[in-house]
Amino acid sequence: MALHRRSIPDWYDHPISSGPMEGTNNKIKKMKRQAYGFRDMEFFKLRILGIHEAKYAIIG
Repeated sequence: MALHRRSIPDWYDHPISSGPMEGTNNKIKKMKRQAYGFRDMEFFKLRILGIHEAKYAIIG
């Protein structure tokens, strides 16, 4: 309980979150499930490196 009391005010001094990294890990896990059985590991590595290069746009 004491650790939580100290950690909450620390958030306001240093607002660092692991959320973006967790999102990247989930994208990689999803690609691994979709690529089950593929033999080309080099292509898989390129897909992982290309995660952040994707551009998303709201259309409508």
